[in-house]
Amino acid sequence: MSHPVKGVDHCFALVDDLAAAAAQYEALGFTLSPRGTHSAIRGTANYTIMFPDDYFELLGILTPTELNAPRREVLAAKGQGLHAIACRIDTADAAAAALEEIGIATKMLGSFSRPVDLPDGSEGVASFSTVAFTPEETPRGTVFMCEHRSRDTVWVPELLTHANTACGLGAILALSKSPEQEAPRFARLWAEGSVSMRDGLSIVHTGPNSAPLILATADQLGAYYEGLDLAGTTRGAFTALRIKVRDLAAVQACLEAAGIEPVETSAGLAVGPEYAAGVLVEFVTA
Repeated sequence: MSHPVKGVDHCFALVDDLAAAAAQYEALGFTLSPRGTHSAIRGTANYTIMFPDDYFELLGILTPTELNAPRREVLAAKGQGLHAIACRIDTADAAAAALEEIGIATKMLGSFSRPVDLPDGSEGVASFSTVAFTPEETPRGTVFMCEHRSRDTVWVPELLTHANTACGLGAILALSKSPEQEAPRFARLWAEGSVSMRDGLSIVHTGPNSAPLILATADQLGAYYEGLDLAGTTRGAFTALRIKVRDLAAVQACLEAAGIEPVETSAGLAVGPEYAAGVLVEFVTA
């Protein structure tokens, strides 16, 4: 069987206070979906920030339950921030079988759904099937696969327009003590995964039209994001999210309106994790 994982579908930030995180991302100029509330047994809810080909999710815990105990433990141990990457697949069960055959371990194959408020005032249902790579396969954070069984209730056209002109995930960046060792371990999780070096950084290419994963040491990321607080990001997962935008001037206008002073990088503008629920967010021209 061939490798079933086609790229990055979305990523999510696990946050301490979902309402506060949503307000922060709205201040950055993003359009957020209506809040999606999961089942009572899950005790969680989310907001999505949608782009044409991928998206970003804010995930928070509303009520402590047995099922969300692991997420609460992660929050307590590692802090809020960019905890997970979700990968593109066709079907979750076929992906799990194919990965087992090529020697990549998975766990937690299952399905769930949540109600969705639609722009016309009606309510739809978003349905997913997921399967995760085991911790032994992933050097840091959580990496799982997501089958969308109701794309029309997730990629709602009205959610694709953002005041900051955001249009896609540009890259996911992570602090690593050993980037060159972690990079090939991550690369094997994608069918077209490969590793290259640029400016001393280890870049994991995840497939066509898919955000790469960039691994760097604390000194490297600290130098690149000089003036921003890397210590305010989650520990042991992912650090920064690079967002593609059509117009950096629109980003600047949103930040000025919110009273946020960005840091200029070689590629664009960045804001610290104190403004984005533990995620360092960098805006770059698409």
